[in-house]
Amino acid sequence: METRQVGSTGLRVSRLGLGTLTWGRDTTAEQARSLLETYCEAGGNLLDTAAAYGSGETERLIGKLIGEQVVRREDLVIATKAGFAIRSGQRVVDTSRGALLRDLEGSLRRLGTDYVDLWQLHTWGDAPLEESLSALDQAVLQGKVRYVGVSNFVGWQTAQAATWQRALPGRTPIASAQVEYSLLARRAEVEVLPAVRALGIGFFPWSPLGRGVLTGQYRSSTPRGSRAASDHFSWFVEPYLEQRSRAVVEAVARAADGLGLTPLQVALLWVRDAPGVTAPLLGARTSGQLTPALRIEDHQLPRQIAAALDDVSGGPMSSRAEPAAVS
Repeated sequence: METRQVGSTGLRVSRLGLGTLTWGRDTTAEQARSLLETYCEAGGNLLDTAAAYGSGETERLIGKLIGEQVVRREDLVIATKAGFAIRSGQRVVDTSRGALLRDLEGSLRRLGTDYVDLWQLHTWGDAPLEESLSALDQAVLQGKVRYVGVSNFVGWQTAQAATWQRALPGRTPIASAQVEYSLLARRAEVEVLPAVRALGIGFFPWSPLGRGVLTGQYRSSTPRGSRAASDHFSWFVEPYLEQRSRAVVEAVARAADGLGLTPLQVALLWVRDAPGVTAPLLGARTSGQLTPALRIEDHQLPRQIAAALDDVSGGPMSSRAEPAAVS
C-alpha cells in the first residue's frame, strides 16, 4: 500500500488507516486479530484508537495482539486519543493537563508500549487550550509520544491550536487533524480542510463510508446485525437514512455498476483521493468488510465520476485540481 506524509512532518502512514471503535464489543478478539493480520498483510500501518473506546478495552485488546506478535510494534503507527470518556452512560470531557496525562499513562499501560506514535486531543474541552497543549508538549519531551494531533476540532479551533504551538520554539507542532468526512458529511470542506492545507497538517477522515450507509446495505431495508439495527449504534446511523442521503447512495451505486466496483469502493476512493486527505480511517468490523476496501489500492475514480459525485452530494469541490492544459 502506498504511504503518504502526514502534513509537513516526517511521519508517513499508509493511505488507508484502520479504525478500532468497535473492537472489544461488536468486534470480537478473533475478528480483531483477523482484521489486523489482513490489514498489515496489505501494507497498512496506521491503527487508530482512543482511551474512550470500549472504556479502555479496545486499547487492551490491541496490546494483547501486539504482545502475541500478531504484528511487530515497530511496524505500526499507533494513534490514540485522550480527554473524552463515557461514564455511567454520560459523555465526560476533561482536557485538563492532569486528566490528559492520566489518560496517556492508561493508554500506554493497556497498549503494552512505551510510546504512541500519534497522541490526539479527542475533542475540544473547557480547559484552557494552552493547558491542554502543554500536556502534549510534556508527553513528547518525556519520550512517551512521537507526534501530536487534534480530533473533532472545527476550523478555527484547529487553526488556534496549530498557531499556539508555532508561537514559540520548543513547542510540538500539530501534526494532524481528524474529523468526519464522506460524501454524506462534507462540512470539513468549509473550514477544516482549508485550515489543514494552509497549516501543513495531515488529515484523517473518520467514517469515510457515511457511517456504513454508503456501502448500500440500507438501500432496501435495515439488515440484521448492522449498526442501524443495534441498540447502541442505531442513533449514529439514523441521521444518514433520510431522503437526501438516499439520492447520494443511489448515485454511488450507479457509479459502482459502471466501473465494475462496489459502492463501498467508490465511496472510499472519493474520500481517499480528495484534496488534502492523508488517510481515511476504516471502521470495518470483520475482515470480510475490510478486504473489499483494501482492493482499491490500484484504482482511482475517473475525474468525471468524482465531479458527478461532488455535484450530487453537495456541489463542486473548489479545491479539486483542474485537468492540465494540453498544448
